[in-house]
Amino acid sequence: MAEAVARFRNDCVALVGNPVGPLAVAVSGGPDSMALLALAKATGPTIAATVDHRLRSESAVEAAMVARWCRERDIPHATLVPPADWSPRSIQADARRLRYDLLAGWATAEGAKVLLTAHHADDQAETFLMRAGRGSGVSGLGGIRAARPLGGLTLARPLLGWRRAELRAVVDAMGVPFVDDPSNADPRFDRARMRVWLADAPINAAGVALSAAACGEAAAALDTLADLLFAERRRGDGWDVAGLPREMRRRLVTRAILDVRTSTPCEGRFDPATNVESVLDALEDGGKATLAGVLAFVRGGIWHFTAAPPRRSD
Repeated sequence: MAEAVARFRNDCVALVGNPVGPLAVAVSGGPDSMALLALAKATGPTIAATVDHRLRSESAVEAAMVARWCRERDIPHATLVPPADWSPRSIQADARRLRYDLLAGWATAEGAKVLLTAHHADDQAETFLMRAGRGSGVSGLGGIRAARPLGGLTLARPLLGWRRAELRAVVDAMGVPFVDDPSNADPRFDRARMRVWLADAPINAAGVALSAAACGEAAAALDTLADLLFAERRRGDGWDVAGLPREMRRRLVTRAILDVRTSTPCEGRFDPATNVESVLDALEDGGKATLAGVLAFVRGGIWHFTAAPPRRSD
């Protein structure tokens, strides 16, 4: 396993350098996250947390298994649970949001600067194909980002170059226990159906993951250009978008909405990945539109964005 540990260490350094403080690892108890935990422990100080969403009766037992394995190896471990009033409407989306909120709060309180999750190449391939089927653009096809800010942390995925089978080999070779979450094979969920299809499809999952990485690099380059244009094309409290391709206009709309929401209290929520096509269409037609509490309109050929008036509660 020395070769696997060295590979993992190099992957981590490439993403986050040599961070101050322990590596914080999100561990569900599945083979992928247990492999991540074992590899992280072999490289240096590590802390771990398991989020028990309390959506399945078995989840407490799985969290206890992780806690026991950590205790036997002097790895500080925490089991994180949702607040008593948590009531998810969309199970997967709301659970994901809760999971990252809990993990970020825990890791920050423990003095960690980096939070690791066990997303790997097969996850990346599944994400790419699912988003392609929904008509995603280059940013969406970039899939799972290798590293991104999460509050005051860096959220990093050092296993994106690893295959699921390689991680299973790690836990087998190191004698690490794991559990298989039945939701991973539940046909109610899009990802589970994609996983089954991809297993038998005449397509190279590793190649798909590489395509996702290429799209991610292209998206990052476009983001850099959009940052420059955001400053260069600013005209007072608006932006001159004349002559810009639609992709650049799209990115400027997203940045402008974020700019308003940063400086002014606005209703609702806004994620940078939110679809802004309706706003873009309205502005290109010379009209106006509201999204996430921000009003966008055209005046004198300049696109303007401001906090929308509060909605009337008749």
